[in-house]
Amino acid sequence: MPKTIRFHIDENVHHAVATALRTYGINITTTTEAGLISASDSEQISFARKENRVLFTHDRDFLQLHDAGVNHAGIAYCAKGSRSIGEIVQGLILIWKILDPEDMQNQVEFL
Repeated sequence: MPKTIRFHIDENVHHAVATALRTYGINITTTTEAGLISASDSEQISFARKENRVLFTHDRDFLQLHDAGVNHAGIAYCAKGSRSIGEIVQGLILIWKILDPEDMQNQVEFL
């Protein structure tokens, strides 16, 4: 298991978030890169879990999956339009810096 958090960025998130995180050396995948465009939320969360990646999303449906008890490697959530790209990036960097992958297992962090 990796010692630092890795992220999977959902297709509804602006690509600038992925670009910015990569400049900090953070390991991320995107829905596009993973070939998951238009995949179901269950497929997305399954991919992230298998890859041990925290899923970052603006989609509240992932919170419903969490509430239903679906196992996941962690969800970072921010309501669309509630934060700037810079604020989102800083929030994700904070998660990356202070939490371990084990801390995020089946947990949700709100930005």
